[in-house]
Amino acid sequence: MWRFIVALWFVAASSISLAQDRSVIIAGHLVDIENKRVLENQVIEIANGRITAVRPLDGNRPSGPGVIDLSDMTVLPGLMDSHTHLTSGGEQGYRSLRLSDADKAITGVVSAERTLMAGFTTVRDVGAGGGYPDVALRNAIDAGVIVGPHVLASGPSLGITGGSCDENLLPPKYEHFAAGVGDGPWVVRSNVRRNIKYGVDVIKFCGTGGVLSKGTKLGAQQFTEEEMTALVDEAHMAGLKVAVHAHGTDGINAALRAGVDSVEHASFIDEEGIKLAKRNGTYLSMDVYVSDFILTEGAAAGMLEESLEKEREVGAIQRMSFRRAFERGVKMAYGTDAGIYPHGKNARQFAFMTAHGMSAMDAIEAATLNNANLFGVADDAGSITVGKRADIIAVNEDPLENVRALETVCFVMKDGVTYKNCRISN
Repeated sequence: MWRFIVALWFVAASSISLAQDRSVIIAGHLVDIENKRVLENQVIEIANGRITAVRPLDGNRPSGPGVIDLSDMTVLPGLMDSHTHLTSGGEQGYRSLRLSDADKAITGVVSAERTLMAGFTTVRDVGAGGGYPDVALRNAIDAGVIVGPHVLASGPSLGITGGSCDENLLPPKYEHFAAGVGDGPWVVRSNVRRNIKYGVDVIKFCGTGGVLSKGTKLGAQQFTEEEMTALVDEAHMAGLKVAVHAHGTDGINAALRAGVDSVEHASFIDEEGIKLAKRNGTYLSMDVYVSDFILTEGAAAGMLEESLEKEREVGAIQRMSFRRAFERGVKMAYGTDAGIYPHGKNARQFAFMTAHGMSAMDAIEAATLNNANLFGVADDAGSITVGKRADIIAVNEDPLENVRALETVCFVMKDGVTYKNCRISN
């Protein structure tokens, strides 16, 4: 008898799974990011986590189980963030020293869910600890153990001794160095290889000083160009892309000559850097929102006065550089530095990008198709296109008229699974 019951349960479970593998979305307004237009009254058909059809709504309106009615909403591809720190909960300065690897792992679980629920279905995590918590987080999400976006993990950022990617808070007697620190071309290559060994998707290194790193100067180059070239060459041989943290002009230009795929922050980029980025097809990932958070909330989060002073120096300049680079036609990514400010607020940057030169469509393109190309996942994500993953979001207002509508996402689907639908009470 029990075998018969188990068999019935298996058949029923299989039927449920099959039903859940197929769904249909009725989209009142669909942002066609590839053609920079909005389509009205569209039907999106989904099977096994992939988009199988996108067509106009005809006279036969779909109905029944598996139909998701978003006919009064604007539907977009899932958003992407090129610069996050999921295992960071915002504690800065000396307060960060009290955090264990276990604390960071737990933070990552919470941050990942908040990020997905905010409509960001794919993120690049650029800089985690030596225990590779971002790799573990990615693996747990992929295995379905926890909820979160698709994650491209970098593992520990690579840096020079005493540089922006080192740990400079403790006194000399502790002889403490960050996991990715190394000097000289062959040591740098070895550090790239170590990160690859432990499963990273992207390599991130620090090419200049930083705002939040103690004792570093924003404009000072870190790593020689020879070291940068070795690092990028090693990563590219393995098929991995390279992101460089760089505020200062010399470090930006050296990294661009070395062949990096994206420049993070890019605050003091000059005309030479803009020309190099445009010639190389390099993306700029400029976190033009986070300055406001640092200057208003940073002290409460434990940021050093040294860091706040550096942010006062760099914030306005970075925004002018953002406008200039965009107007010159440089490829722009959508990167926020989430983890410095609370996770789940990633969409706040849209308003700052539009305030500094972009249209709403340009900003949405940066957060979808541009990032998909930068990440190397354009065949899978970045637009609502047949064959791509069903990573889809929806908002109540037209984000092309009010880009801040993206700060309140009503519907989130990832891989064909609905994680959020504000029309359905939990």
